[in-house]
Amino acid sequence: MEKYPGKINTAVFISGRGSNLKSLIKYSKKKNSLIKIILVISNNPDAEGLKYASRSKIKIYRNKNKSNFENESLKLLKKYNIDLICLAGFMKILSGNFIKKFSKPILNIHPSLLPKYKGLNTNERAIKNKDRFAGASIHKVTEKLDSGKVILQKKVKILKSDNVRSLEKKVLKIEHEIYPKGIDKFLTNL
Repeated sequence: MEKYPGKINTAVFISGRGSNLKSLIKYSKKKNSLIKIILVISNNPDAEGLKYASRSKIKIYRNKNKSNFENESLKLLKKYNIDLICLAGFMKILSGNFIKKFSKPILNIHPSLLPKYKGLNTNERAIKNKDRFAGASIHKVTEKLDSGKVILQKKVKILKSDNVRSLEKKVLKIEHEIYPKGIDKFLTNL
């Protein structure tokens, strides 16, 4: 990807409440932000985060038709000249075909200290294994699930009093904090 003189046109993919989306929109509105969120795409037509995107005057696309989701998304990404995708609580695995066709960076925020605990139920697994720390990782998306180069991580201590829900809240808080920093770090090192 070439260096851009202005902010980079960005799409955010979501599936749920959109708390990381809110954090990214807030960050994108800062003067020194490197991204401009043009589009929010969801595979869940009822995703709560879509309401927030609409209120923020960002174009939204909702689609629950699994068979054409990726093709329709690719058309929109091209139409809006999107140069970066940020996955933020997006609970669908993008196909290798989609990743190749988009051919530009895709970043993801994942609730574990990768390479540990790829996939789902990361905090539950950390507690079950009596880990001392949990955390979040921002990584580049590749065809292999949660295996791309880690850009930034932050950890939180797992207390004896923590349960899955309390740990999820702590990890989500640091996700909101590090996702913008990870985007900055990634884009300034292109």
